[in-house]
Amino acid sequence: MSLQEKIDKTRLPEHIAIIMDGNGRWAKARGNIRVFGHRSAIQAVRDTTEAAAELGIKYLTLFAFSTENWKRPRFEVNALMQLLVNTIHKETPTLTKNNIKLQAIGNLSDLPARCLKTLNATIEKTKGNNRMTLTLALSYGARSDMVQAIQKIASQVQDGKLSVDNINEELLSRTLSTHYMPDPELLIRTSGEYRISNFLLWEIAYSEIFITSKFWPDFRREDLFQALINFQNRERRFGKTGEQIRTS
Repeated sequence: MSLQEKIDKTRLPEHIAIIMDGNGRWAKARGNIRVFGHRSAIQAVRDTTEAAAELGIKYLTLFAFSTENWKRPRFEVNALMQLLVNTIHKETPTLTKNNIKLQAIGNLSDLPARCLKTLNATIEKTKGNNRMTLTLALSYGARSDMVQAIQKIASQVQDGKLSVDNINEELLSRTLSTHYMPDPELLIRTSGEYRISNFLLWEIAYSEIFITSKFWPDFRREDLFQALINFQNRERRFGKTGEQIRTS
């Protein structure tokens, strides 16, 4: 029985989020510069996205570039932005063919004008697709996203449009940039690092976390299948006891 056949299609997570880590180390291990790793990671994105859509996953969020990544060497940042433009442009027909909608979260205004233009064009072209929503987290930081959400809420209170008594978890969730999708049930991180790295801090409160030692350029659909099998073998309790979950 193949890994894919071991997956229970009736118990799939609706939303999977992935911290794509290890491109630079993958490249250095092969005697190449870090940018080579970023270029080689495109196949992992394509393979994982197509596999998720084929399985019936409704939301896939990929951590592509953090607010902290702007601190990296200028050459690497520029190469990443150019790669992003080229990849989005090249993959737009494939997204349309597979009925996948593209979305993006983060401080998108920080992106170079050409990059943002290409991104927005693909978001517009794919907005009617409904098989799966692929979200790219670009210039994204969870703390920054929570700050902007709190500022919006505070402004509403200041203007008399919102009572402090009406501020709750649901309101904050609706104000975050991720408001259009459910919280991820499964968070995958590659490269063997045990960190969240300022990614979806609010949304992953009860996400199951799967860590693989593989660097992202080596990640393929079989690795996604393995993560899903691992996920389905866990007991999700949400603060309750195992007995409560099994008898509910």
